[in-house]
Order: sequence, then structure tokens, then C-alpha cells
Amino acid sequence: MEYRPLGRTGVLVSPLCLGTMMFGPWGNNDQADATRIIHHALDAGINFVDTADVYSGGVSEEIVGRALAGRRDDVVLATKFFMPMDARPNHSGGSRRWIMRAVEDSLRRLGTDYIDLYQVHRPSPTTDVEETLGALTDLVRQGKVRSIGSSSYSGSQIVEAQWVARERNLSRFATEQPPYSILVRGIEQDVLPAIQRHGMGSLSYSPLAGGWLSGKWRKDAAPVPTSQARPTARFDMTTAANQRKLDVVDELGRLADDAGIPLIELAIAFVIRHPGITSAIIGPRTMEQLQSQLPAASLTLSDEILDRIDGLVPPGTTINPDDNSYGAAELLPSSRRR
Repeated sequence: MEYRPLGRTGVLVSPLCLGTMMFGPWGNNDQADATRIIHHALDAGINFVDTADVYSGGVSEEIVGRALAGRRDDVVLATKFFMPMDARPNHSGGSRRWIMRAVEDSLRRLGTDYIDLYQVHRPSPTTDVEETLGALTDLVRQGKVRSIGSSSYSGSQIVEAQWVARERNLSRFATEQPPYSILVRGIEQDVLPAIQRHGMGSLSYSPLAGGWLSGKWRKDAAPVPTSQARPTARFDMTTAANQRKLDVVDELGRLADDAGIPLIELAIAFVIRHPGITSAIIGPRTMEQLQSQLPAASLTLSDEILDRIDGLVPPGTTINPDDNSYGAAELLPSSRRR
């Protein structure tokens, strides 16, 4: 498998990153099976694993930790903090108070004494980025964290964080984790250019658009959520945006058929072809799903296929803006003129 530089960290990672959101009660609660899937991914050459404390309330991290026993040194391990872990105040967010607690909990669940990439799961509208970067810098200096990253930041938030790190002599975000797929291309407008300008690595999530590009669903068989982690609103077929998505998925299915490529492989290969994307996070729930996604790592799409995709979903376009999952706070009524 080809390995790529993760930004300017000096670390090399596979173009596919194993996402583990589906391991635990949110998806596959058979921990032995989840371990087999993780081991198969590692045996196939994937050396990049991403999880988060909130996934199944910490169970995903525990599964990952046990599965990596004896193989930890060969894996670039990423996890995230920010989301509420319970209903108590101050048990979430980007404050120093929570970060120092959250990292210890993740280290314990993962069974390791360091995290390769520790990421802020979402930007906070109520916490100074200097507060977050200051706490993360201390973790880097303590050796508990090797590099730090952001997730679902807008272009302006990425630039602000880079500026604050430089001005205050703090560790900077080395990576960004944005949503990106054929159906969700909004980050091409400013997020990916910002990532590239600042020499950041990127591990993009949802290359199959939450299952829309799995190849199983067409207009005559509308998609339904497959786990607790997938909001049902994303599959509401009464909306015009989702009807348009179904039309595009049908066209993409025909394009894949013409090219003799499974739609799953075409969708993932599209993501990792972009020069601003380091690695695409795949999130299999079953061994069958993993095996259907692995071939995309060695697939190169022709310019003709890419041009046809651009004709269906123009660059920089997200068919349903609700799928962007970043910059949402900037568009709330309180942030607008009314």
C-alpha cells in the first residue's frame, strides 16, 4: 500500500484510515468480530486508525485498545474529544479543564501511554481557541500526545487557529478532519485550500456520504439509517435536496457500471485522488464492508471519469447543505443580520 506524509508531521499514513465509530453499541457490538475487522485492516496495510471518546460512550476506544495490543508501535492512532460524555456540566468542550480529564480517560481506554493524533471533534463558539491550543500544547510537551488536529472547522476557523498558534508560540493543528465525498464537496471552496496553504494533513470522513454511495440504494430503494450514529433527517426523502441526491446517486451508479467499478470503490477513490486529502476514513461495520472498501486504495480514476463526476456534482458543491457538518455556528440566525 502507498503511504503518504501526514502534513508536515514527518509521519507516513495509509490513504485509507480505519474509522471505528461503528464498533460498539452504535453499530457492531460483537467485540470479537470488531477485533477481527481491525486486524484484517492492519494486515491489508492500513496503519492509520481513528476513533473518539464519544463513540459508543468510550466502548469503541476500549475495543481499539485491546485490538492493538502487541501492534501499537506500527499504528498511527488518532482519537478525538469535545462531545458530551454525560449530562454533567464541564464534561465536554474545548476547555483546559475538560481536555486534561478527557485525555486521561482516552489513554486508559486505549491502553496506551501516548496518542499520535489528538483532535478537537468540533469547534467551540464559546471557548477561545487559545485556551484549547494551550492545553493541547502542554499535552504535547508532556509526551502524552504527539500531534494535534481539528475536525469540522471552517476555513476561517482553520486560519484563526494557525494564527493564534504562531502568535502565542503554541503547538499548531497539524491536521483537519472534514466531511468529504462526491455528494459533499463544499470544502473544496475554502477548507481544502486552507489545509494545503498551511501544510496540514487531512483525514476526511464519510467518503460514502453516510451510506448514500454504498451502491445499495437507488430511487426505487431509498436509504434508511443503519445505526444510532446516523441522524434520520439525513434520510428524509420528502426533502427536495435528498430527492436530488437520489437522482445523482442513480447517475453515479450508471457511471460506475459503465466503468466496471463498484460504486463504493469509485466514491472512495474520488476522495483520495484530491491533492488536499491525505487519507479517507472508512468506517466498516462488518468484515464484508471492509473488504468492499479496501480495493479503493489502489484504484486511480481517469480524468474522463472525474470530468463526468464534476458534471453531476460541480466542484465546491454540496447538494444538501445540511451535510456539510462544519461552520454551522457561523450561519445561525444570531450570527446573521436578523
